[in-house]
Amino acid sequence: MSQSPVLTVRDLNVSFPSEAGTVEAVRGVDFDLYPGKTLGIVGESGSGKSVTSMAIMGLLPTYAAISGSVRLDDREILGLSDAGMSRIRGNDIGMIFQDPLSALTPVFDIGTQIVEAIRAHRDVPRKKAWAEAVELLDLVGIPDPAARARAFPHEFSGGMRQRVVIAIAIANKPKVLIADEPTTALDVTIQAQILNLIKLAQKETDAATIMITHDMGVVAGTADDVLVMYAGRPVEKTDVYTLFDDPRMPYTVGLLGSIPSLAATEKTALTTIEGSPPVVVDLPDACTFAPRCPIAIPACLDREPTLTEVRPGQQAACVRSSRISGRTLDGDPIFPVPPRPEEILGHVPREERDTVLEVRNLVKTYPLMKGALLKRRVGWVEAVKGLTFDIRAGECFAVVGESGCGKTTTLLELMELNPDDETTIILNGTDTSRISRRERRLLRRDIQIVFQDPMGALDPRLTVSEILREPLDALGWDGDKDDRVSELMSLVGLNPEHVDRFPGHFSGGQRQRISLARALAANPSLIVLDEPVSALDVSIQAGMLNLLDELKARLGISYLFVAHDLSVIRHISDRAAVMYKGTFVEHGPTDELFDNPRHPYTRALMSAIPVPDPRIERNRTRITLDETYSQITT
Repeated sequence: MSQSPVLTVRDLNVSFPSEAGTVEAVRGVDFDLYPGKTLGIVGESGSGKSVTSMAIMGLLPTYAAISGSVRLDDREILGLSDAGMSRIRGNDIGMIFQDPLSALTPVFDIGTQIVEAIRAHRDVPRKKAWAEAVELLDLVGIPDPAARARAFPHEFSGGMRQRVVIAIAIANKPKVLIADEPTTALDVTIQAQILNLIKLAQKETDAATIMITHDMGVVAGTADDVLVMYAGRPVEKTDVYTLFDDPRMPYTVGLLGSIPSLAATEKTALTTIEGSPPVVVDLPDACTFAPRCPIAIPACLDREPTLTEVRPGQQAACVRSSRISGRTLDGDPIFPVPPRPEEILGHVPREERDTVLEVRNLVKTYPLMKGALLKRRVGWVEAVKGLTFDIRAGECFAVVGESGCGKTTTLLELMELNPDDETTIILNGTDTSRISRRERRLLRRDIQIVFQDPMGALDPRLTVSEILREPLDALGWDGDKDDRVSELMSLVGLNPEHVDRFPGHFSGGQRQRISLARALAANPSLIVLDEPVSALDVSIQAGMLNLLDELKARLGISYLFVAHDLSVIRHISDRAAVMYKGTFVEHGPTDELFDNPRHPYTRALMSAIPVPDPRIERNRTRITLDETYSQITT
């Protein structure tokens, strides 16, 4: 490039002391960052992405050992005192954190926090700084910015809080903008708005941007160059088009293959990367990906490969990279994808299958109360308004929508099995409004739930054996419970010998499998899945989705699957419904719904989902809606 890099990182290493030994979190990271360009840093949890950004910002604790070089323009900033870095943070380098609520101070209004960021680096009168704060809020799309500047963080939605964090990050027109998973906890429509906003901020300031994410669709739409990290080290580095067209590192190939695509029409299993990332303590001098790599050879264990140029502009850390092309090794797939399992009910027409769940006119309202001491009802909030649907045996019915649309309320009402007078819920032929409390408790063996956060759903004080025995005891299991626990562990792909371990000893994906095993314990006919893969890395998510497919095929079980990711919905569901403000605006067979969406809200949702292909993603038409469903194309 003709321009000089604004940020140069060379041989960056970060380690932390621990009881198990020295944790080598970042090992030998090199990159150049140019004005107006975006570098995407991707990898699984624990790969060192966020630690790299925190080291650049000087935000690591004092006990972290940091070496290497970080140059901002021609100035070395690694090793500066906290006072020296304070003059750079928020001025030359701005950062957008993953969790906007923890990044904002709850006791100060929004305007005051932006004014503080401005006046910390510029000698500006408070009145002028306040005017700038209002302008920044207007720039990032906050409605009525003059009034909302006096509001507090808890009065904003998650997407609006993230907009405020972006306003603070760009307040002083930084040269470098670091976005650390800025859209992880956001709905897809809000995510699309935030990504467009980051592009706008970059355009306004000509900032060089680092986009840290595990979402390859986000990388496809935003990055110019990509750095793939594994076990603290870069394993591939190239431009975004080359990375998606012709990756040369098996780990990159696995990541790209594990992503469900909104555009995929053929029902195939996803690529899975077996095993888990290594613990970066006392690593051997060998390829750290070799234990999970399907094409590993003895030479991979001789020494750890370094980034080597495989062609101009592309580097990979693999001894076999010269023989990798088009996601294959010498023409054979690196990660062979097995066909989807044949379902035992696949040949039976839907109309001839048993109805597992029938719901008619599901309604849920909450009283709207007012008053501090003497509360009084001033109205009603209609959370769910007249939902009617049914789920047949061996079928996955998916509900998709943004936060606040009523998805979780719907699930909780179904799990309660105690509907209001105007609602009918029939589970396996039993009308739940006409049964006793004891009958309702026993009927719950037919419907079980898997929650979004496996660690929050599992009691950390119980062993896995105790967790899996709990529903068997509660629902009166007649057989041998120890045999059933071992059977459940094998069923979800876990080692039965690990039943005496606690949940904290397992990875996130393994904990979610334990949650699924607990749901399967009493042989239910329907499992309710509430965002079961949204908190997982893409490679682990792929394994979980393949497992759900396999269990549905082998056991003939039905799913009620709730998610906000339409790519996941298209991959796993047979029928789907799009929910907006408590009601279904469109529902039907999944392929028909995706191939020919009729409702403007459905089209807007689909246009917001990132597609893991840079050519498709950068040439799509984004659709937004106003309150009257008027379609606005951007």
